[in-house]
Amino acid sequence: MKKVLVTGSNGFIGKNLTEGLRREENVEIKTFVRGDSINSLVEHLKEADIVFHLAGVNRPKKIEEFEIVNVGLTRTIVDIIEELKKNTPIVFPSSTQATLDNPYGKSQKRAEDILIEYGRKTNAKVYIYRLSNVFGKWCRPNYNSVVATFCYNISHGQDITISDVNKEIGFVYIDDVVNEFLGMLSQKNVNNVDRDEYYYKIKRIFRLTLGDIAKKIYQLRDMRKTLVVPDLSDKFMQCLHATYLSYLDKSDFSYALESKTDQRGSLSELIKSEYFGQIFVSTSHKGVIRGNHYHNTKVEKFCVLKGKAVIRFRHIFEDDVLSYHVSGENIEVVDIPPGYTHSIENLTDGEMVVLFWANQIFDPEKPDTYYEEV
Repeated sequence: MKKVLVTGSNGFIGKNLTEGLRREENVEIKTFVRGDSINSLVEHLKEADIVFHLAGVNRPKKIEEFEIVNVGLTRTIVDIIEELKKNTPIVFPSSTQATLDNPYGKSQKRAEDILIEYGRKTNAKVYIYRLSNVFGKWCRPNYNSVVATFCYNISHGQDITISDVNKEIGFVYIDDVVNEFLGMLSQKNVNNVDRDEYYYKIKRIFRLTLGDIAKKIYQLRDMRKTLVVPDLSDKFMQCLHATYLSYLDKSDFSYALESKTDQRGSLSELIKSEYFGQIFVSTSHKGVIRGNHYHNTKVEKFCVLKGKAVIRFRHIFEDDVLSYHVSGENIEVVDIPPGYTHSIENLTDGEMVVLFWANQIFDPEKPDTYYEEV
């Protein structure tokens, strides 16, 4: 059983790390947060096999807190470990501001120096990560994270302020940080910076301008109106999408869709994308036949979710009619090739529900849909 101490476990990185550690086998987690006694810290350090020292302040009410917390707590941890005659490995997420001449940066650099001195004196493993703009779920908005602030304010209908739309910044995703730290338990995926035995880095860094970040978040917000999904093969957009949704108000998880109804039933579009087309769902009353048309390039998939139906096909230059009987009791997908006029008829006494996929977003100017009876 590996015993792990996480200081600052109730912070942004701390919450995500402890969640990840809970999923690890043979790991016992100890935590230390503001308000806990030094005696509890001593007891945890006696048993700890590794320390993730995440506790710190970056926007204190009083400037003296930089010295007390960022420097002082680091010194206390090192002194206790040395008194215990141990050389426990320490992982420390510092900041890129450690190179800057400001109170926060100076305190981070002093904490780094304390840990390096500890590593040299005791031969302990020390892992320092100068992180910049970590983003993801559970980060505090309107504090010191531009992504968290933009996601929260935009999702809540509030204005955002951008100091310089062209300013490019490096961003690190929280799951990449957690996965890197979890790798410390098995010494896998540890990414050492060349020619320095104490400084490490997260492998994946996204570089975007503040203007680009805002534009992408507005695009995510507008998905509920446009139904258009962005390119989620873009890894940053994947991470940003997940982050954005985590800032929705608890009363705002669901949203209504426009439903077009006529004598046949209803049709509702679900999602659209320039990269994978669109998905929509329809209901049909008893005996209703939809379709009787063909496409030249557009292809579709039909999937009956409720009820029974017959899907009929005919090559537009042939007379033979093919029939596929499908049912919501035995879910299957039917492909609709181009050049085949096709229809779907509800054979159920009640309502039939069908899920459709098309490889193109419907364009009323160029529908690629031509009427012809099957």
